[in-house]
Amino acid sequence: MNFRAADYLPWLVIGLLALFPLVESTFYMQLLTKVLIMAIFAMSLDLLVGYTGLVSFGHAAYFGLAGYALALMAPQYEAVSLWWSLPAAVGICALFALVTGVLVLRTRGIYFIMVTLAFAQMLFFIFHDTKIGGGSDGIYIYVKPTMKSGEVELANLEKIEHFYWLVLALMAATFLLLRRVLGSTFGRALVGIKVNEHRMRALGFPVFRYQLASFTLSGALAGIAGYLAAVQYGFVNPEILSWHQSGAVLMIVILGGMGTLYGSVIGAFAFVLLQEILSNQAWFGAAAKHWQLALGIFIMLVALYLPQGLAGLLRQSGRKAAAETTDE
Repeated sequence: MNFRAADYLPWLVIGLLALFPLVESTFYMQLLTKVLIMAIFAMSLDLLVGYTGLVSFGHAAYFGLAGYALALMAPQYEAVSLWWSLPAAVGICALFALVTGVLVLRTRGIYFIMVTLAFAQMLFFIFHDTKIGGGSDGIYIYVKPTMKSGEVELANLEKIEHFYWLVLALMAATFLLLRRVLGSTFGRALVGIKVNEHRMRALGFPVFRYQLASFTLSGALAGIAGYLAAVQYGFVNPEILSWHQSGAVLMIVILGGMGTLYGSVIGAFAFVLLQEILSNQAWFGAAAKHWQLALGIFIMLVALYLPQGLAGLLRQSGRKAAAETTDE
């Protein structure tokens, strides 16, 4: 039988990642946890950019809003239940995305980009300039959420390996959910709208409703990433809502390759690991202080010479290998 690599490779990667805590140190486990959280965040944005054709520059709004939702729901020195706090945070993000989507989807092009940025900055200043979320100082989350069934503790998120497995499970669930959604009639309609919105409207598709559903789902999934980031760091401040965060996740999508879910995962790995390597003063000395410049140059080179991102390079290698196997 002929199995395509795309059918089993995600499962193999997830399986290997699940074994990672058994062989690696705490530092690398925390680093990989950050990568997986950013992968969820990037996949949520790629649904908009890569599949729906809507370039948002305010996606950090949903990421940060979920983190603040957790911080405000959790008692100061007590643990909140993950079973209700995670759905509540994601629901808040979905509702905010639904409301803002109704407004921003009336614009197109550069106007859409600027309006999404405006909403994100509005949220930034609400938390920065008021005492709702601790102002510019932010809020600490002193105790991680609990995962209990009755009196039985299913996982202790204070343990880094338990939290890592939770993040991995949610990353895998996000990947599989989006793959299922994008493989459905709804997903194919989104791609059609991206290619030719006017033709899809002429064929009778409710373009606005499809785009709004995509925008809302994207915001909800970004909320999952923001919730997990708040749990990992135990702290939220207005910076997680800023345009810098929106720019970073957009660069991850471009780096990995727009329109490919696994490209978002590859982009997250590349972005976070490059950031760690280039900022290492032991390797680069004083030049490590300018790691953003080196990372920016690398991303520009990828955009110029690999328009399909790192995922496109992987696909080309796969096609070459398949061609060589066929020739033999």
